[in-house]
Amino acid sequence: MTDADHYLHAFDRRSVWAGFMKLAPISLFVSVFGAAFGLAATQAGLSESVIVAMSALVFAGASQFAALELWGADVSLITLCLTVFAINARHLLMGATLYPWLQHLPPKKRYGVMLVASDANWALSMQAFGNRQPGIGLLLGGGLAIWVFWIIGTWLGVLFGGAIHDPKAVGLDTVMGCFLLAMVVGGEKNLRLLLIWLVAACASLLAYRYLPENSHVVVGAVAGGLAGVVWMEKQA
Repeated sequence: MTDADHYLHAFDRRSVWAGFMKLAPISLFVSVFGAAFGLAATQAGLSESVIVAMSALVFAGASQFAALELWGADVSLITLCLTVFAINARHLLMGATLYPWLQHLPPKKRYGVMLVASDANWALSMQAFGNRQPGIGLLLGGGLAIWVFWIIGTWLGVLFGGAIHDPKAVGLDTVMGCFLLAMVVGGEKNLRLLLIWLVAACASLLAYRYLPENSHVVVGAVAGGLAGVVWMEKQA
């Protein structure tokens, strides 16, 4: 491995802390949705300890809200698990895109880092790798920031959730989308990537219109991935 490769795969406390601090601001908005989940879970009849434990162990906002909608004696555990898996299936693709860099880590560290992988810190790390900068520390540190604030928000929602009725009413639901768009705009730009994003966007919109709920996330990601496979990047 060359010196440049060693630099690209740098993974230490400083890089983890840098990732934590970089995503701490957006994590404040994540805590608002955590509070909304805490309130919704309380109204669904879950105990405080179960609600906080769910956010700490599952750490997947969309699937947690979906689980609440299905919660009840009439829904089987298999149905609940399949729903959560379908919503989080995009993490399979995230892991695949990160493998070229994570493969150099021991298995314990590799899967430990992926435990806190989410849309925001994945985008942040991929942008860093695309700019030939270390991204593993950003992946872990950013994920820890989001995880911590998600749990804190959930706990606050259990205690004071009555003050947060609808985060969408004040536009907080657009924060994550704007952040991910900024990551795309700030990354590498070429015709190949533009085509991949267009294919992914079109496929996602069609799936959103005609396929079951939440399937557009997976369909868009798969379509973009296939476009990237068809138009392979030329090696220097």
